[in-house]
Amino acid sequence: MSDVTTTDLYEVTMALSYLREDMRAPATFSLFVRDLPPGRGFLVAAGLEPALDFLAGYHVERDDIEEFAAALHRPVRDLEPLLGLAFEGEVRAVPEGHVVFAGEPLLEVTAPLPQAQLVETYLLNQVCHQTAVASKAARCVLAAGERSVVDFSLRRTHGPWAGHQAARLGALVGFAGTSNVAAATALGIPASGTMAHSYIEAFPDEEEAFHAFARTHPGPVTFLVDTYDTEEGVRTAARVLTDLRRGPGCAIRLDSGDLGALARRARAILDGAGLTDVRIVASGGLDEYAVARLVRAGAPIDVYAVGTRVGVAADAPYLDAAYKLVEYDGRPVMKLSSAKVTAPGRKQVFRRAGRPDVIALDGEDPPDSSRPLLRTVMRGGRRAGQPDRWQDARERFRGDLAGLPASAQRIYDPEPVTPARSRALEELTARVRAHIEARMCPEHRVMASDSAALRAPALPERTH
Repeated sequence: MSDVTTTDLYEVTMALSYLREDMRAPATFSLFVRDLPPGRGFLVAAGLEPALDFLAGYHVERDDIEEFAAALHRPVRDLEPLLGLAFEGEVRAVPEGHVVFAGEPLLEVTAPLPQAQLVETYLLNQVCHQTAVASKAARCVLAAGERSVVDFSLRRTHGPWAGHQAARLGALVGFAGTSNVAAATALGIPASGTMAHSYIEAFPDEEEAFHAFARTHPGPVTFLVDTYDTEEGVRTAARVLTDLRRGPGCAIRLDSGDLGALARRARAILDGAGLTDVRIVASGGLDEYAVARLVRAGAPIDVYAVGTRVGVAADAPYLDAAYKLVEYDGRPVMKLSSAKVTAPGRKQVFRRAGRPDVIALDGEDPPDSSRPLLRTVMRGGRRAGQPDRWQDARERFRGDLAGLPASAQRIYDPEPVTPARSRALEELTARVRAHIEARMCPEHRVMASDSAALRAPALPERTH
């Protein structure tokens, strides 16, 4: 299975028809989220880097058209018009790490229509999944405040590649490490991990298990203390750490029960043993809601290990996202169906300090004291610059977070920011809508023929 054939069948049938009809003029598709999921005050743009890797390597080979033909139950020769097709277009996108809101384009693709159509499914897959997970992870960082958060999601994500993405996205929004060895080594993320209950159970008792583990690992160690009796486990860990003269950098981990109450008792035991530098790590079904409750209750927990619920974005596992045609052959287009109306034309998003973003037409002058979010990241099917690093994305996230209203950052009942629309975009939308409605309604056709407002609308001159 290739990335090319990782697509919905209707992308293939449409592209084949476009080629047959010689519809190869430039088309612009806009990828955006219609509405934020419940419980979200913002999203974090993510998934662009793997999407660009996909586009840069996109090329339809003989094996691909054979797979298409098999899926359509048609002779291979019928699919040969697709052979050799590559992505040669332009991509303008919001770089990863930026905070984004409903209705704002995360990326726009401009390419010959068959090319722009064929890449839809893969782009939605990458951007939607990764933006959903990054946004969940960002909320964990907010909930934890000054405390560290680490990724423990690999064993529960929907496949190894999703686990790799979760580790990268956690780092992108400020996680301190990941348990995923492959991701840690490939991406330069600190690796983090302790031991399992099975390790403790394999030894006659906890004390022997802790000593054995410490013999293998001469540096800082973390002992899992709740296999049997948690308080006794903490005392045993304190005794072993004292005997071995280990302290700074070491930790104990709590994985079940009333984590707040257990952390307070554990802290008292460790402090009483003079181990004030030994940290407490908490894990076990945590997400931003559980972390926020523990922080609010004053639990003396230093590190939160989040896994399952964050790696699959459990409470909001999908985004109501779309990849819609907004311009073809210089003609702005839009969709009018109920609850799914789209805005026509190529766009730009302007970010203003202390005020809502403005969604505008590409080529409009920016409002005062604003900066454009969409950048040209691909021209002629090739990257416009070097691949972005997750470290750079993290700096963008930190900068945007500092300017995000506190009401949008709330873990419970956040208030999303609603972007404004420029006058030019509103006017273009009204003209295109009127033009479409006039074509659809016979009684308006005479009016349409005489009305300049219903002619194909002009777009502002673009600047790049």
